[in-house]
Amino acid sequence: MTDSVTGPVPTIGVLALQGDVREHARALRSAGARAVPVRRPQELEQVDGLVIPGGESTTMWKLARAFDLLDPLRKRVEAGMPAYGSCAGMIMLADRIRDGVAGQETVGGIDMTVRRNAFGRQVDSFETDVTLPVLQPPGPFRAVFIRAPWVESVGDSVEILGRIEGGERTGRIVAVRQGRLVATAFHPELTGDFRVHRYFAELVRQAMEEG
Repeated sequence: MTDSVTGPVPTIGVLALQGDVREHARALRSAGARAVPVRRPQELEQVDGLVIPGGESTTMWKLARAFDLLDPLRKRVEAGMPAYGSCAGMIMLADRIRDGVAGQETVGGIDMTVRRNAFGRQVDSFETDVTLPVLQPPGPFRAVFIRAPWVESVGDSVEILGRIEGGERTGRIVAVRQGRLVATAFHPELTGDFRVHRYFAELVRQAMEEG
């Protein structure tokens, strides 16, 4: 079921090179957006915003380069296109990476340093409640972490939206925003809670209205 929304219906692309493309598309439709796959530069030009899904950041970077998408992605982000990255997508939106492979590139745009696979391997996947005050309605968000990164440091222009609370991971930054760019270390598309996607869809609507 699509949530009740106001304002224009945004067309939001999901970078469809690898990762949870179908799940993000479903979440975006539930958030009142039109979701389309993006694999080519001409498809990128048709969207109002973009989701960069989870997956494997090194594979995603290599495929983006092979499909001649990396530079167009950078140009659209620099020009103000809203973008949201989850897990590997967070890495792709980071200006700096720790523990990346030799020569690994990103789209960039968020003034942050992200540590790749910071929470461990696949067997170290976990779920925990994260408080994200920007979400509506308010309340804890059950976050799924799978080979997830964390944010080690941010610049002055980056807003920290959420941290891990409790346990040995307490204080780790797992959600951020800089302007029209949003990133989370976890996978909201794997839950039935679409508040993160609603938050991003509203950000895209605002950008459309601002022109």
